[in-house]
Amino acid sequence: MESDVIRNMQERINELERRVDLLYDRLNMGYSRGSRSAGNDSRVIDAIQRGDKIGAIKIYRELTGLDLREAKDAVENIWGHYHS
Repeated sequence: MESDVIRNMQERINELERRVDLLYDRLNMGYSRGSRSAGNDSRVIDAIQRGDKIGAIKIYRELTGLDLREAKDAVENIWGHYHS
């Protein structure tokens, strides 16, 4: 019982962290929680620099657990910094 409560709380915390990251990405505020920030992940940046937007979105989704639309929005925001 207690482990279910803890697991549920951790899932809720993870979801809130993903949403905060997305908000900071959308606002171009550069906030980073270190290695958990998908916007600064070398694999995402590498895909963007190669022009592989779909690959970047896929990696971003894997790192954050965001849905397709949220990940696409975040990657397109990052994309603009490299392809403007």
